[in-house]
Amino acid sequence: MASRNGSPSRGRSTSPRPITPPDDDLSLIDSPPGVSESRQLQGFGRKVAATAGSLIGGEGVTQHYHNALGELHRELRRPMLQRSVFSFAQTTPRELVRSRISVPEIQQRALSFLPDELLSNIPEDNNAYSLFQGFQATLPEEHSGIGKKHGRHTSSGQRLIGAAPDEEDPNLPPSMKILKNKKHSLDHRLEMMGVRKHMCAAEVHEIDNKIANLNTMRKIVLDRLSGIEMEEMDLEQDLLEVDNEIEDLQEELEDAAALAPKSPQSPTASHDDDDEEEEDFMSASVYQKIPATKTNRKRVKRRRSMPILHEQLEPGSKIRELQAHNDTITALDFDAPWGTLVTAALDDTVRVWDLNAGRCIGLLEGHLSSVRCLQVEDNIVATGSMDASIRLWDLSKAEYAPLDNRINKDGEDEEEEDGLTFENSEDAPPPPPPTIMQDCPLFSLESHVAEVTALHFRGDTLVSGSADKTLRQWDLVKGRCVQTLDVLWAAAQATATSTESSQWRQTGRATDPLADFVGAIQVFDSALACGTADGMVRLWDLRSGQVHRSLVGHTGPVTSLQFDDVHLVTGSLDRSIRIWDLRTGSIHDAYAYDNAVTSMMFDDRRIVTAAGEDVVKVYDKTDGRHWNCGPGVGVDDDATVLSTIERVRIKEGYMVEGRKNGMIGVWSC
Repeated sequence: MASRNGSPSRGRSTSPRPITPPDDDLSLIDSPPGVSESRQLQGFGRKVAATAGSLIGGEGVTQHYHNALGELHRELRRPMLQRSVFSFAQTTPRELVRSRISVPEIQQRALSFLPDELLSNIPEDNNAYSLFQGFQATLPEEHSGIGKKHGRHTSSGQRLIGAAPDEEDPNLPPSMKILKNKKHSLDHRLEMMGVRKHMCAAEVHEIDNKIANLNTMRKIVLDRLSGIEMEEMDLEQDLLEVDNEIEDLQEELEDAAALAPKSPQSPTASHDDDDEEEEDFMSASVYQKIPATKTNRKRVKRRRSMPILHEQLEPGSKIRELQAHNDTITALDFDAPWGTLVTAALDDTVRVWDLNAGRCIGLLEGHLSSVRCLQVEDNIVATGSMDASIRLWDLSKAEYAPLDNRINKDGEDEEEEDGLTFENSEDAPPPPPPTIMQDCPLFSLESHVAEVTALHFRGDTLVSGSADKTLRQWDLVKGRCVQTLDVLWAAAQATATSTESSQWRQTGRATDPLADFVGAIQVFDSALACGTADGMVRLWDLRSGQVHRSLVGHTGPVTSLQFDDVHLVTGSLDRSIRIWDLRTGSIHDAYAYDNAVTSMMFDDRRIVTAAGEDVVKVYDKTDGRHWNCGPGVGVDDDATVLSTIERVRIKEGYMVEGRKNGMIGVWSC
């Protein structure tokens, strides 16, 4: 074939040969079902060979094919092309997709992508009603033409939905038509009610699924928060070690500077001598603090960041249980959530605990008998004992002693100097705590002549109550008693000046001879609140030493009290809790329990009470709800009897309770 200008067309054969498929190729189309598969494959192979030969067998086609391969080989020899091919071979599929898709499209696909976790949470559509039926069921009856009272309107409304076949019968009387229309209307309303009910059930099921998913997500986040707080504690421990190393190096530098030779003519020499003489003179004073000896033990410091995990837990969740003592807990207090806890019991021991680690870090030794009351404020601890003394301790002076430093000079453990061993490991005493408390005592206050049953301090003022029927005010700067208040004398003065009969009542001592004469006290600046065994709550003015007001209401000894700017809350052995209005002196609220109240405390939201049971009674001040928290929650009456809770303390929703068997429980409240 020639082109329009008469020249033969390039790349095309001038004498094409007709392609006539052999007879076997027809068998691929017209062969009967009985022909074997091998014969069909042979025919298909011959057809492919004939087609390929006709395409490249012509004169122009062969030359064009070879020319194309030559040009391809020449292009492949170029370095730029080789580098392009090599880089293309190393390109990942993700990069290929990014090169082919624009940035906005990638962003749109990323935003619209749903992971398998979310797709698995999509509820299955098990609804038996269609979308139109649900929409129709939600329409108000006045818009859907249902429920109208008149027969004519009901009939027209039903025609919109669909009339019954027998309504078109002209032989029916009008009254029958009206009744049938009304029946059809009621049936339709009942059907729509069923649709609404099913829709509500489906929504409830969907909400339950969402709640379950949210609870799972909350648990995951709480685990993450716990891990973060553990890492935070490790970082603070590393920071404490660095601080200790800095202090050790500073001491070494100071020692080196002290050993440096001094000139005898130095003006500081005589000054140092005077200081030494003055120090020797002051060391005879009872107020002189003994300086701590320089050792290689590490100083214990408070945490700078407080955990908040307890605020995220469900109220009533147990955080930890500790076997603190072997006898009844008599007093306990802590400075802050996850901070330092101090406990005392009838086993004549006072222990210091690290609430974050859940272990005992030291013992406060010095009292001759059991401690009945104590208070922890920052690093200062005040303890009142049955030996009629009050001791103050500074926990910031405690030193951490690693086990390596407890080896004596001979290389033997100091705890096994006598060579005694125990056949039964349970009989052996507990290992010594890693914190040495020998430098913690500040001073002792000894003025009472009977056991100290209550104390409270704020700032430089401490007030204590004793079984000697007196209250004593102490100056913590000078370390001495500055005022003594006689409770019996105040009661007699009130009786003489009052028109009422017998202000001092013996109900407390008569009903419970073991009740403390002074059950609880709290001081704030010059204001003092005191609860005594006669059931009276007296408000004192420390500036004048007189009773400012007496609150009458309890019929038993007062065991605990606490006040804020507006209210004063008291607990008594008469099984009641009373909330007083300090502005008027009247009772704002009151509620009672089944047993005597032995301990009570409140924070911004809740009042917690130990009332002779194995649970802590919690009263929510915001909504007035009462609920229980403690080991006895959810335990059957037939189960093993749990120990009674004797003492309870709460701060910022973090509650610690002490039991009769010496156990300590920590809860989120």
